[in-house]
Amino acid sequence: MSLEQTRHLATELPGPKSAALMRRKQAFVSPGVGTTMPVFAARAAGGIVEDVDGNRFIDLGSGIAVTTVGSSAPRVVEAVRAQVAEFTHTCFMITPYESYVAVAEALARLTPGDFEKRSALFNSGSEAVENAVKIARSYTGKDAVVVFDHAYHGRTNLTMAMTAKVAPYKHGFGPFAGEVYRAPMSYPSRDGLSGAAAAARAVSQIETQVGAGNLAALVIEPIQGEGGFIVPAPGFLAALADWCSKNGVVFVADEVQSGFGRTGTMFAVEHEDVVPDLVVSAKGIAGGLPLAAVTGRAEIMDAVHTGGLGGTYGGNPLACAAALAVIETIEEDGLLERAREIETLVLGWLRALDDARIGDIRGRGAMLAAEFVDPATGEPDAALAKAVAGYAHSRGVITLTCGTWGNVIRFLPPLSISDELLSEGLDIIAAALKEN
Repeated sequence: MSLEQTRHLATELPGPKSAALMRRKQAFVSPGVGTTMPVFAARAAGGIVEDVDGNRFIDLGSGIAVTTVGSSAPRVVEAVRAQVAEFTHTCFMITPYESYVAVAEALARLTPGDFEKRSALFNSGSEAVENAVKIARSYTGKDAVVVFDHAYHGRTNLTMAMTAKVAPYKHGFGPFAGEVYRAPMSYPSRDGLSGAAAAARAVSQIETQVGAGNLAALVIEPIQGEGGFIVPAPGFLAALADWCSKNGVVFVADEVQSGFGRTGTMFAVEHEDVVPDLVVSAKGIAGGLPLAAVTGRAEIMDAVHTGGLGGTYGGNPLACAAALAVIETIEEDGLLERAREIETLVLGWLRALDDARIGDIRGRGAMLAAEFVDPATGEPDAALAKAVAGYAHSRGVITLTCGTWGNVIRFLPPLSISDELLSEGLDIIAAALKEN
C-alpha cells in the first residue's frame, strides 16, 4: 500500500464522514470504550494514519506501542496474506502448526538469558501477565504477588488488582483478586534515591508486609508504561532480581509496552543487564495482530501440568505469521539502531525547549516522555498535558498522555517514521507549549 508520508488536513476535525461514524459509534458501541481522537482511521503506513475524510496525521502513538515496525509493514502484510490463504484457525491445542513453534523458537533466541527456555502464546498483554502469575504460582507453590506503585498490567480482574491507577482502569469493577501487594517504585525525579536505595526500600517493605516465604512472583515493568514512562534509577532492577534469585521468588519482566525493539534493545531489561525468570511480550510482537507470550526458564515453564495453559485463539496462525515477519523486519532493517536514533533526536529536541514546566524528560529508544509540572511547586500539571495533546490533535498529530496524574506526554512513534515527519510532529508540540 502506498500512503503519502505527509501531514495533511483536508477538512475541519472531525470531518463529515468521521462525525457520521461517531454518531453510529455512540448509538451502538458501549460508552465504556472511549477514543482519544475524534476521527476514524481508513489507512495507515509508515508514520502516517489517514482518516475516512482524507486527513493525514503524524503518528506519535503507534496504536499504543503496537505498530513498532510501522502499520501495514510490507513483510507483515505479505506473511498474513500468505497464511490466510492456507488456513485461519485450527486451535494449536487441537491441531498444532509450525508457526507457533517457530515463534517460540525465536523468543528463546531473543529474550535475555543463555539457558533453555519455553514459551506459551496468548492473545493480549493482560492475558499473558495473568498466565505468568499462574506459572510462577505453580512453580513455587506460593500465592503472593508483588507489583509496584504506578504500575499498569491490564484490565482482567487479576491484572486490575496489579494495576495501580484507579481511574479509569479499576473504578467500580471490584472486588479484585487477592494476594497482590504493592511496593514503592524507583522514581528518580520525585524520590531522589539511587537504584540501590530505592531497591532496599522496596525489599524492606516486601519482607515486612509479605515475606519471601509467601511470595511467588515479583512483576515489574522495566520502564513503566501507563504509569508515566518511569525509568527506574540504575541498579534498581538488578538489585530486585538479585533479591528474587536469593529468595526463591520468580522475577517477571512485563515487557508488554517496552519490548520488541521499542527501547533500542529487543527488551528493555537489557539496558540494565538483567535476566528475568519470565518475560511477558505483547503489543509490538505482531505488528497489530493480537498476540502475546510468556517466555522463561524451562524449569519454571515446565512446572505447569499439561492442559494448564492455553486458550482457543492463543498463538493464532495469522498472528504467528505476523510475529515472524516483525522479527525479520526488526533484524533486517536495523530497527534497534533506528530506535536509538529516534531517542537522540527526540531527547535533544525536548531538552532544547528549555521550558520550566517540563519537570522531567525520560525514556529510552522510541519510548520517551515529558512530564509537566507547576514550576513553582513541582506538582503534576495534568491540565497542561491535556491542552498540549489537544492542540496537537487539532493540528494533525496523534499524541498520547499517560502517568498516574495524567501529566505526561509520551512519544511512541513507529520506528519506520522519517526524521522529517518526526521533527514536524515535535514542532507542533512546541507550538502547543507556546500557546499554553
